Amino acid sequence: MLITRRRLLATLTGAAAAIGVPSIWMTTMKTYDGPVSDHFDGLHFFDPDGSPPKSLGEVLRWQFGGGRKRAVWPEWAPSPHADTPPPRVEGDKVRLCFVGHASWLIQTAGLNILFDPVWSMRASPFSFAGPKRHNDPGIAFDKLPRIDVVLVSHGHYDHLDVATLSKLAGAFGPRVITPLGNDVTMRTSDAAIKAEAFDWHQRAELGNGLAATLVPTRHWSARGLFDRNKALWASFVLETPAGKLYIVGDSGYGDGGHFRRVAEAHGPLRLAILPIGAYEPRWFMRDQHMNPEDAVKALADCGAAQALAHHHGTFQLTDEAIDAPAIALGEALDAAKVPRGKFVALKPGQVFEI
Repeated sequence: MLITRRRLLATLTGAAAAIGVPSIWMTTMKTYDGPVSDHFDGLHFFDPDGSPPKSLGEVLRWQFGGGRKRAVWPEWAPSPHADTPPPRVEGDKVRLCFVGHASWLIQTAGLNILFDPVWSMRASPFSFAGPKRHNDPGIAFDKLPRIDVVLVSHGHYDHLDVATLSKLAGAFGPRVITPLGNDVTMRTSDAAIKAEAFDWHQRAELGNGLAATLVPTRHWSARGLFDRNKALWASFVLETPAGKLYIVGDSGYGDGGHFRRVAEAHGPLRLAILPIGAYEPRWFMRDQHMNPEDAVKALADCGAAQALAHHHGTFQLTDEAIDAPAIALGEALDAAKVPRGKFVALKPGQVFEI
């Protein structure tokens, strides 16, 4: 197969956005500098129970090797839903709106919290290349209530969107809670972003009785050529008046140990938000992204009373069809004899309340 310069550029840009393959254009970048720990060797973070990221050679094998079956997504797949959130949600009620991909608005106890907010048209370091949106955010930016806190799980472009964080900083000036090293990325790009960095197992008090604890997840991170695993990645356990919410941005399943340990340390969990998309081909994605069958097992492992699905249907990062994750989730729930209502895949703009 002939690999043109344009196709190689698009491939590497898309891979950098989706799975952290280093962007060949970003050659210098400030990174985290801190003490050695059981998951930081002084230069790189690592998951003692995880797997190393795929090599560039493996990326090229996936993208250009024979037999690849990449589904074609519709150019535009609009959601029938669009939300206009209330200014605040008080008391012990939690209102969650699915913005799209891995972005959520969570309203409870008088605070408004965004998770992994991406309002940009592309999940990419560039405006002209990389995965682009196939539907609008479920909340128009100018319809957002005042945002108090932002949680950012890791540095991949479909989760840490500096353009959106800068816009939020200008509009609302929220606190941004993120794993170690991602604060450097944010402040280097825009000093106005109020980034606060935390390690695994550290707890951030958010106010009004809310708190977020960063917990290990099976993933990795990179934004540039020389920063592979130089920033940490995490999931969050969010303490709310209605119970604890377990929010997983990206994760492979592995042996399920991460999910069981969260249940042991933080259970019982009222709700889990679990990724179900960007999983094909499995030989490449298994160690970093769950498929729906994995996600159903993760729900059983963490023991949450309810689950919501995300990380699907907005950016085409991998090879499965746009609707494949939601269809496969229903099939996996049926196979596991779990009621479909216990693990729901929303469309952008839909709301779930507890």
